[in-house]
Amino acid sequence: MHLLEPRANPSVIMRWASPALAVLLTLFVGSLLFIALKKDPLEAFRVFFIDPLNSAYGWSELLLKASPLILIAQGLAIGFKARIYNIGAEGQLIMGAIFGGGVALLFEGTGSSFALPAMVLAGALGGALWGALPALLKTRFNAEETLTTLMLAYVASFLLSWLVSGPWKDPGGMNFPQTVMFAATSQFSMLADGLRLNTSVFITAAAVAAFYLFTKKSLLAYAITVGGEAPAAARYAGFSSKRTVWFALTISGLTAGLAGIAEVAGPIGQLNLNISPGYGYAAIIVAWIGRLHPVGIVGAGLLMALLYLGGEQAQLALQLPAAITGLFQGMLLFFLLGCDAFIDYRLRRRKRRTVAATKPAVPVQEAA
Repeated sequence: MHLLEPRANPSVIMRWASPALAVLLTLFVGSLLFIALKKDPLEAFRVFFIDPLNSAYGWSELLLKASPLILIAQGLAIGFKARIYNIGAEGQLIMGAIFGGGVALLFEGTGSSFALPAMVLAGALGGALWGALPALLKTRFNAEETLTTLMLAYVASFLLSWLVSGPWKDPGGMNFPQTVMFAATSQFSMLADGLRLNTSVFITAAAVAAFYLFTKKSLLAYAITVGGEAPAAARYAGFSSKRTVWFALTISGLTAGLAGIAEVAGPIGQLNLNISPGYGYAAIIVAWIGRLHPVGIVGAGLLMALLYLGGEQAQLALQLPAAITGLFQGMLLFFLLGCDAFIDYRLRRRKRRTVAATKPAVPVQEAA
């Protein structure tokens, strides 16, 4: 038998190289999958990773899809460093969209230039509040945040469904569950004609810079990292674990809320049931592939966005199911976690115990 034994000094080089190794393993298993589906692997990979970037429109779509992934992952990485696992960023994204979309409906017909800034603030507030709720449950009742954040994501989804099917439903929308289209003053401006890329990407760029400075210069960032790596040392140093929980869950909710409003005030232009293809869940993979580093997350977000684009392209060109994107995302996360496990641990053979057979002692009789 074998046991996993912690390594005394895990390799720093391998920790940074493991995402690349996970990508290679994903491509290898993906090629076997394409062969099983009777598809040429080279042709399939060309459709996945090259064809989506053959035009300016393709590059703009790559940035458009990468932007919310990067933004959400920046906030999630803060909590992951402290071993606070927010799994419900999808719900916080939805709540940000609901709060911001409600402001857009409130400003409908006014033509006010304050509509979009108010929507951004409301979206950030909605996501932050939805992240603060599991923080309250954890610090007050010691509820596991992995469960509460995930369950609240379903609550947010049901709330969105009720709103767009009921009180906020577009009366002229032919009974579809959606709101009216937002006014031009309630949407982000497009960066170029014929492209969907809009000015919301500057929010993501500013967030990357802010989180980079935060991780490099902030004492709170140091306390969060120490709290995750050495909880006993953090308590000895006087770092508050409750403050870390509140900050991590609130800031990750805020970034997810901003991503939500960027979607509904950007390429979608309204509230409906399809405001996210699962960005909140995919951002978890992005954060880990990026090694929880603000710059690494940017590269990981671009890779994940390319998987989204490649999956859409493969559905059209190769007649593959829509689940192919999720399959590649799952394999990527699986191999990354596997690589990380063997970086931190090694296999050690357990020695079998050999029990010597002993005969019961025979009493020695005294000679008569």
